Amino acid sequence: MVKPTLLVLAAGMGSRYGSLKQMDGVGPGDEAIIDYSIYDAIRAGFGKVVFVIRHAFEKEFREIFTPERFGGKIEVEFVFQELDKLPAGFSVPEGRQKPWGTNHAVMMAAGVIDTPFAVINADDFYGKNSYQIIGDYLRSVEGEKGKYCNVGYQVKNTLSDFGTVSRGVCEVDAEDNLVSMVERMAIQRKEGRIVYTLDDKDYPLEENTPVSMNLFGFTPDYFTYSEEYFKTFLQENAANIKAEFYIPTMVNKLVSEGTATLKILRTDSEWFGVTYKEDRPMVVERIRKLIAEGVYPERLWK
Repeated sequence: MVKPTLLVLAAGMGSRYGSLKQMDGVGPGDEAIIDYSIYDAIRAGFGKVVFVIRHAFEKEFREIFTPERFGGKIEVEFVFQELDKLPAGFSVPEGRQKPWGTNHAVMMAAGVIDTPFAVINADDFYGKNSYQIIGDYLRSVEGEKGKYCNVGYQVKNTLSDFGTVSRGVCEVDAEDNLVSMVERMAIQRKEGRIVYTLDDKDYPLEENTPVSMNLFGFTPDYFTYSEEYFKTFLQENAANIKAEFYIPTMVNKLVSEGTATLKILRTDSEWFGVTYKEDRPMVVERIRKLIAEGVYPERLWK
């Protein structure tokens, strides 16, 4: 049986955090959140990890995340997301500075992934159970097309104590297949309830509403669909130098037109991450607790 691949989106610099947060040590051995993600992926039967990075910090990144670091237990590759990685006939618009978004980052791995694969954010801690769930699903769809998934977290388990967050709120049918995914901004707990703000008005969210934390699962046909639709996206957004090609944009298109289905794999795991610099002590503490509970060893890579 083919082992799934882990695709790590690590090209973003994290402007709100103020540094290359993907590299920040949060474990007792200075392990980064990425280390725990890869450790969990190895346990869940993944065979390769592909990092999407930028040339600007390639040297620093490669020096840390070497194949030797992981004890030879997983194959390691690097690909690069840059502004000029565009289809033939397109060029970077004058004044464009922002990257092209998360789905553009996924597209960078088209030449190095030929198995079902999971996509994660480098700075998000998803939990052991989530990798087991998505690993099992990806093995079950090997050789198929258009059978995608997303690990859906309860919104109550994805909030920050230090500011609002943005989440992909999922509408699902009776079988937990995605109907639509809508990015909601400014989500927070306010006066005892969870709300998101839109046009200066607060709207409630049920505590167990499934939300996407960008833990998606795809089969390799997803690359072909993305490459084709990216051309349309560039044409339609030629005048908007800040437009970004997000994963939910592509997923919603494929689901709405019936080209693909996307199963929401529900989990009650608690997500955590370093959205704000103030989140870091909480992340360190939670990891220490998981080590004390025996979920992780004191040192991941011996």
